Amino acid sequence: MATIHLVVKQTGSSASEADARGHKLTIDRPEAKGGTNSGMMGGEALLSGLGGCFMSNLLAAAVAREIKLDEATAQISAELDNSPARFTSITMQVSAKYPEETDFEKLVKIAERGCVSANTLKGSVELKVVVG
Repeated sequence: MATIHLVVKQTGSSASEADARGHKLTIDRPEAKGGTNSGMMGGEALLSGLGGCFMSNLLAAAVAREIKLDEATAQISAELDNSPARFTSITMQVSAKYPEETDFEKLVKIAERGCVSANTLKGSVELKVVVG
């Protein structure tokens, strides 16, 4: 089984920086929550990771099938509960421009099955991936 490693270090009174393979992401809180708004909140970063993982798999599936996708987009919305603080449901609406004969829904299903983030989250939160 493979292991993924990254480091998150404090960079300010409320901010931190995640470093994975030299790729960095600043994480902070908005000013209204006592932060300096220098980066995404952790929950937003989690949702960004989901979208990025899914998109990587979608684009790879298209390339493997020699399908040209343009303007591929994943719009993610998540319902938040505060007791305890957690996402209760996440919806990812996926769209793209593609050749008419493309079975886009099949590509989306392939990407969803291959997405480690989606597969991990499905065990604890309602996750819907829809084409639209």
